[in-house]
This record gives sequence, structure tokens and C-alpha cells, in this order.
Amino acid sequence: MALDRFWHLNLILNGRTLRITLLAVLATWLSLRIGLIADFPMTIISTAVIFPIVFTIGNAYKRREKVLDDYGNIKAHGRALYFAARDWLDDSNNPRMRQIEGAMLNLLHACRTLFTKPPHEMEQHERAVYAAFSELSGFVKELRADGLNSGECARANQFVTKMITSFERIKHTYQYRTPRSLRAFSDFFMVVLPVVYGPYFAYLAVEYKIASIAYVMPVLFAVILSGLDNIQTHLEDPFDQIGEDDVTFNAEKFVALLGCGPTDMVPVAAKSVAVRAPFQPVLSPQP
Repeated sequence: MALDRFWHLNLILNGRTLRITLLAVLATWLSLRIGLIADFPMTIISTAVIFPIVFTIGNAYKRREKVLDDYGNIKAHGRALYFAARDWLDDSNNPRMRQIEGAMLNLLHACRTLFTKPPHEMEQHERAVYAAFSELSGFVKELRADGLNSGECARANQFVTKMITSFERIKHTYQYRTPRSLRAFSDFFMVVLPVVYGPYFAYLAVEYKIASIAYVMPVLFAVILSGLDNIQTHLEDPFDQIGEDDVTFNAEKFVALLGCGPTDMVPVAAKSVAVRAPFQPVLSPQP
């Protein structure tokens, strides 16, 4: 387990981290070589880089959580529609159940294809999603023809409507990312500041009279900044399937569990409970 976590470091440390680190070390070496030493304030770093990156990380995390909520809504209302088709009518029609299972499988397959493809291909893939929703809408109409009363049909149609609403919210999260101007601002200062702060790292080496600190600090500086930026990049797109934290549309598992009924429940072993004797009041002897 510890080794797996170690290999996950490649999600926050990449080639860009190495390039920024080399620039920071080179700037520090040149500053020591030519005697360019200065004590720069660290507030510039927090204002220009740390605060914007932390802000975008928080926003990206909220986007991912909203996607998970909406994905859960799609599955919940899809399962409720399946139970309605199975339990709200007197007869259990196997072809009807196979139809709703196929419609849900088509829907989740289409969603997975859409959200794992680049945004510029969205138009050609979202048609399959709307076709799956159209199939579900037609299925509700068939339920009414099979004898389902109008009130229950209206409720089943609400299930489909809520699924469409959740899909549209997920699609907008997929389509719109962090504003480009904010990303460009952070990217620019992430490359410039490690170079500009070369004289400051040289100042630390002279101040503390430790030569090795001249190169330890710029390395840490570059790794922290680029690591935060990489975290934000991975959180911003919860569908890129890079890492274990992305949203996965497991259509096959969802459909396989749709038909679970009361007979599939795992029996729970009865717990042994100590039987206590009934309370007997202690009577004082009569005089």
C-alpha cells in the first residue's frame, strides 16, 4: 500500500516540475556566481501564485463533488424507474424489464463516451445521450399503455426529467473549465518567480553560511508550486481517467445490480442476546 502511494507521486511531479526546478537552480547558481544577492519579500509568492492556485484547487474540488452528486442522482432515479416498471404493475413482464435495462445501459455508455472524449468532440457524442433519454421517455409512455395509471406515469416521467437535469449539470461542468486568464496568470508567475528569486536563494546561502541551502530552497520552491498546479489540473477534469479519483461511469455494474430483489438479501446472523431474569423486588420481612 505504501509503495502504491509512492508511485502516485507521478500525478503531482512531472516533466514540468523538473524544468521549473532546473530553472530555479540555474538562477541561484548564476546569482552566487556574479554576486547578485537580495532579500526579496515572500508575500509576492503568496499573492501571485499560492493564493490563485489554492483558490482554483478549492473550486475544482467543488466541481468534482457536484459531478458525483449529479451522477448519483442519475443512477438513483434510473433505479427508481426500473422498480416502478417492475413493481407498479400487476404482471411482471420480462421483455419490459430487458427494455429498461438496455435503455439504462445505453444511457450510461453514452455518458461515459461523451465525458471521456475531448470537449471539441462533444457535439457528435451527445446525440447518443439524448437518444437514450428519448428511449426512456418512450418507455414511460409504454408503461401507461400497459395499464399504469396517469398519476404514477407522471411520477415516472419526473424520474426521467430529474435524470436529464443532472446530466445537463454534469455536461456544463465538463464543458466549462477554469477561466483561461486565471490559468495564464498562474502559469506565467510559476515559471518567472523561481528564476527571479534566484538572488533571494543566494541571500539565504550567504545569510546562514550553508552552501547547500542555496540549492535546497529553490528545489523545494519549484516542487511545491508545480505540485499545487498539477493537483489543480487533475481535479479540474474529473473525467480524464488519470488517477483513481476520477468519476467512472460503471454502466455494466449498475445494470447488473438493477434486478436485485428481496430474495438477494444476505441473511444476517442473529445476535446472541443474554436473557436477563425479570426484576424481583426485595421485600422487607414483616414484623
